[in-house]
Amino acid sequence: MSAVTLIRSDTLTQHVEYAYAATADPGSRVVWAAGACPLDEDGATVAPGDVAAQAHQVMRNLREALRGAGADLGDIVRTTVYVASSRQSDLVEAWEAVRSHMGGHDAPSTLLGVTVLGYDDQLVEVEAVAVTA
Repeated sequence: MSAVTLIRSDTLTQHVEYAYAATADPGSRVVWAAGACPLDEDGATVAPGDVAAQAHQVMRNLREALRGAGADLGDIVRTTVYVASSRQSDLVEAWEAVRSHMGGHDAPSTLLGVTVLGYDDQLVEVEAVAVTA
């Protein structure tokens, strides 16, 4: 059973793919994940120029980082998704890839277009906070 409760509001639009807030059970263990990047095992950026492919790699890497802390994607209480683009279509493409990994767990999230990210050819990064019982 998850220590996370996702909060929705009847007074805000229901036409979004995320909860508006989340709570964690008292005594839960908090896991702060560094921004997950689209790097392979050798530290190279995967799929230069491909937002969706990078977002999928980011989410695989995020899942592994969380597993190392005893958590999984379903334990996330909040994410921030960074996309190195000023094109809304790129942000949507990254968001759709991220959401495909989250399944029905639509934790609160912020999606941002930024100028540049830290690694060569990097287009996507996702940071997360999770809680475990």
